[in-house]
Amino acid sequence: MASILVVDDDQNIRRVLRELLEKEGFNVLTASDVDKALPFIDAQDLDLIVTDLKMPGKSGMDLLTLCHEKRPAVPVLMITAFGNVEAAVKAMKKGAYDFITKPFDENELLNVIEKALSESEMNKELISTYFDKETHFSQIIGKTPVIQQVFQIVQKIAPTDSTVLITGETGVGKELIAREIHSGSQRRDHPFIKVNCAAIPETLLESDLFGHEKGAFTGAITTKPGRFEIAHKGTILLDEIGEMPPHVQAKLLAVIQDKSFDRVGGVKTIKVDIRIIAATNQDLQTAIQAGKFRSDLFYRLNVVPIHIPPLRERKDDLIPLVGYFLKKFTGKYLKKINNVSPEVMATFTNYDWPGNIRELENVLERMVLMSETDTLTIDQLPAEIRGPVATVEAPTLKEKVDTISQVTEKQMIIDALSKTNQNRTKAAKLLGISRRTLQNKIKEYGL
Repeated sequence: MASILVVDDDQNIRRVLRELLEKEGFNVLTASDVDKALPFIDAQDLDLIVTDLKMPGKSGMDLLTLCHEKRPAVPVLMITAFGNVEAAVKAMKKGAYDFITKPFDENELLNVIEKALSESEMNKELISTYFDKETHFSQIIGKTPVIQQVFQIVQKIAPTDSTVLITGETGVGKELIAREIHSGSQRRDHPFIKVNCAAIPETLLESDLFGHEKGAFTGAITTKPGRFEIAHKGTILLDEIGEMPPHVQAKLLAVIQDKSFDRVGGVKTIKVDIRIIAATNQDLQTAIQAGKFRSDLFYRLNVVPIHIPPLRERKDDLIPLVGYFLKKFTGKYLKKINNVSPEVMATFTNYDWPGNIRELENVLERMVLMSETDTLTIDQLPAEIRGPVATVEAPTLKEKVDTISQVTEKQMIIDALSKTNQNRTKAAKLLGISRRTLQNKIKEYGL
């Protein structure tokens, strides 16, 4: 269950948000000002903070600054009055995830929260990266020739404004490389804005990227700038670019060519000065052949290609990576573990790591948590890492029933989403479950 902290001096707003979010299955904490919020930030494992921008005493901007210092991986969502949109955009440039204007639309708010939470876990992994936060490039863990070649390319192109296309499997660190390029550029003091094209519904992606005018579509109750405007003078990362629908690809191509665009429903051309970095785990050449990705857009994005090799192709980096994560998690969980058995390292070396660095990190965190000795041993390894068991027993009646139930449940969810045109709120009501439960089921079944 995700935990959300709501900070607002208006008691009615706190009550409405608590009722709405608890109905969706969230654990909700509330505070009337920044000072009362700090104990929650210090003590609780939060997944999201929703805060008013203007409050007596310390403001939402102050809370954003404090949160970045104490919990940099926790996204902060701003709520502001319509007249303070400019201030909210400034907050996003300082690192706020997004903003909602009062009076807010419940579906819009839940959609933004859903996006923020879907990226929250990735952000937590990003903060626990194998990059050294205080330096660039030289402290990245990886000495194999293939990864060193990546670092050399990053060093060369970071100071330029070249468009970059980063490819590689899930979990190899594409976003980390993008952030390092931004940090090494002249734009480092300006926004780094990430957009996950796969996490935003197709009908909302154009609006999210380019903004919209009031009344442009149902639910557009205010004018709102998009990510490209917010990224002005900085860098925008278009993650999972292969998932971008064709009509948005066409508009992106025009932005790359002219550095300008119109908001959805707008007539005024907006000029921007941005660096574009795209990332994908797909083979875009195959997508082009299948008619799913524009070839002209690919050539515009592929000015500087960077391919990050999977962990299985650089097994010599396992020892320093294991050492780094072991140190990190023993410190986090106050464990005295200073050894990894040879059997564990041999198993690590023989394993292909389909989840790459992210999977290695998760495995080591689990092992450190479970260990009661000063050495990580083979019995602490997850079964999928150790290999298949020697014998396979026939499924029990309960297991067969569970399998049938899961298949039926999955099909019901597919049917409900189809009937509601992929509207998760309506689908959840149709199924008689909370929106949050539906989201968890969609993730569980890979829908």
